[in-house]
Amino acid sequence: MQTNRIGVVGTGAMGSGIAMVAATAGYEVVVRSRRDATAGVFVAGFAKQLDRLVEKGNLGLDDRDQIAARLLCSSTWDALAHCDLVVEAVVEDLELKKAVFTELDRVCQQGTILASNTSTFSITELAMVTGRPQLVCGMHFFNPAPVMKLVEVAKTLFVAEATMDAATTFLDTCGKSPVVVKDTTGFIVNHLLFGYLGHAVRMLESSTASMEDIDVAMRKGCNFPMGPFELYDLIGIDVCVAVFDALYAEWREPQFVCPPTLRRMATAGFIGRKSGKGFYDHR
Repeated sequence: MQTNRIGVVGTGAMGSGIAMVAATAGYEVVVRSRRDATAGVFVAGFAKQLDRLVEKGNLGLDDRDQIAARLLCSSTWDALAHCDLVVEAVVEDLELKKAVFTELDRVCQQGTILASNTSTFSITELAMVTGRPQLVCGMHFFNPAPVMKLVEVAKTLFVAEATMDAATTFLDTCGKSPVVVKDTTGFIVNHLLFGYLGHAVRMLESSTASMEDIDVAMRKGCNFPMGPFELYDLIGIDVCVAVFDALYAEWREPQFVCPPTLRRMATAGFIGRKSGKGFYDHR
């Protein structure tokens, strides 16, 4: 399978990051936005990211112009028709993702690989709304996608080996470190991570220590880049609630019961950096 043109559905942080990864690696990239207005905003934001890299000395002017020239953002589904691989990176809503995969199956050429950035929902469920389940896999990037090396590649019961080979080869050429995992909720990282994150909130709820001291302990004692509450705010507490619920629905293990504090914070709109307030104040 030849992979030359990459499609991305979604213009949020993950969609933008994946588009940057692919365009920087030399691929033509087509990003699908819901509206013309948001497509223009996306392109402008993409250009600003490149300019910041130039200012920091991490990118030359010629490279910036070449990367920018490889990006197209459109509000039409048909713009994705001739992509070789399309990565869905919309919000964590199963029905929305199914609708996206249905539309991609309709517009994309027969051999196009369809991948989802989810780690919450079953890749099998997404594959089964298409007429090409052998060409559907998971491709879970981590935030921020241009920086984080790991990508989890989820393998369903019926995906073709050629699909998995093409997906991992694409990631290799992007400088990523792909790991192959069975299609189970949480894959590797979130299955392990959310037990830890849930326990951190329960420690806070039982007044074992302050959130600041828990964060310091994990940074200084375990050499983690950030503590659990800093990580909550980075991921988004609304996203974390959805991940906890999906993990518990599949595994029914007590460690995956969403802590009440998180659910109440999500209801109040205190969801982390993107809202300006989570466990910490980011305003």
